[in-house]
Amino acid sequence: MSSRFRAARIRLAGPPDGLQPHGATAGRLPKSDALASGRWRRRGPRTSGLGVIVGYFTNQYPKVSHTFIRREIAALEEHGVTVPRWALRGWDAVVADPLDAAELRRTRYLLQRGFVPLLGAALRALIRSPRRWVGGLRLTWRMMHRSERSAAKHLVTFLEAALLAREMRDARVDHLHVHFGTNAAEVGMIASALSGIPYSFTVHGPGEFDAPLALKLGLKIERASFVVAITDFCASQLFRWSAPGDRGKIHVVHCGLSRDFLDAEPTAPVAAARFVNVGRLCPEKAQYLLVAAVAQLKAAGTPVRLTLVGDGDSRAEVDAEIARLGLADDVTVTGWADEARVRAELVAARAMVMPSFAEGLPIVVMEAFALGRPVLAANVAAMSELVETGETGWLHSPGSVGAVVDAMAACMAATPEECGRMGQAGRARVRARHDAGHEAGKLLALIAASLGEDRHAAA
Repeated sequence: MSSRFRAARIRLAGPPDGLQPHGATAGRLPKSDALASGRWRRRGPRTSGLGVIVGYFTNQYPKVSHTFIRREIAALEEHGVTVPRWALRGWDAVVADPLDAAELRRTRYLLQRGFVPLLGAALRALIRSPRRWVGGLRLTWRMMHRSERSAAKHLVTFLEAALLAREMRDARVDHLHVHFGTNAAEVGMIASALSGIPYSFTVHGPGEFDAPLALKLGLKIERASFVVAITDFCASQLFRWSAPGDRGKIHVVHCGLSRDFLDAEPTAPVAAARFVNVGRLCPEKAQYLLVAAVAQLKAAGTPVRLTLVGDGDSRAEVDAEIARLGLADDVTVTGWADEARVRAELVAARAMVMPSFAEGLPIVVMEAFALGRPVLAANVAAMSELVETGETGWLHSPGSVGAVVDAMAACMAATPEECGRMGQAGRARVRARHDAGHEAGKLLALIAASLGEDRHAAA
């Protein structure tokens, strides 16, 4: 094992409790900005604190629902790591948050220049290493078997991977980390095969667990240096679909909050019957159940106010349901909001309410707790890892309007002091488990250990 990686492992044994200003937070752009701008061919010694360059890739970035990726990258940069960013698409996205706008400028988009660069990269990969090229194509063939995607789409994925592999080599990337075990992990896996650069990926759920066989989740785990699960529940599902010999690769690294949230002083509990839901308006988030619950409470003589912060495919359906039930004065839909607006809406609410049918573990639940608000949530996936009835909020059965009504009624029956106590208990859990700096240290330790073992084996 090289001395550089031995040193990295020692330094990462205890991640710091707090983070010092660095990069963009110190009034200048991180080192990775020069890479993201297209000036890839960097020569000479590396200058990042650990001498490690970690590429990040996902399908679309930035995205309003992917703030956890932004925070994780920022925390890695605070640890002295250079992080060039790649995504397939997102260069033309309209983003509400200034921090996301800055990330858009720092990200390299594989599809932005059309099809010709993809073909050119594939040809160069064949000339550079026919053996690796054939290996990548074999992986593509394996991904086609019993897939829900067409063979043509898998071949396009191969081309995308070839371009990513070329740009990673030009950027002198040591390790590639991918978010989501769906198509993004397929691109990352094949790019790793074409370039020889090791890769890992983070699985969030629930999408990866809807079709684990079609997505070849086991193959992606087999080929990865390690795999991150964001919760214990997520890890349990990865154990189901991995070979026994690969289970040791699976590690839990939580999504985290920045110090801005973790160090924020919680405000006094809200006495008013005001609830907030934050997230994409989509079928799996089940916002229509909340609208129905508000209607039932109003009919029973218990009016409440509900604010839905977000937008998405179900916006028209939600708006129509609000109009049909005559709730224009009771339910407000804000559309997408930046981080400051989300924080303001959480602080103004008595509690956060999440009736989802399927989830990973939403960042906004952590944000609500960090600000001292209890959470009402459907008992799906990993929700119970943070939400506990009577301790940090109320868990209820999923898919039931009546269960949502009961949980909201119980919250309104609790005194503001009881709600405040639950919010503080949730805040303590989040501060202990979801510090972005601490969790980034865990991820970097896995990367450093993996690279050290890879270099040692190569020697």
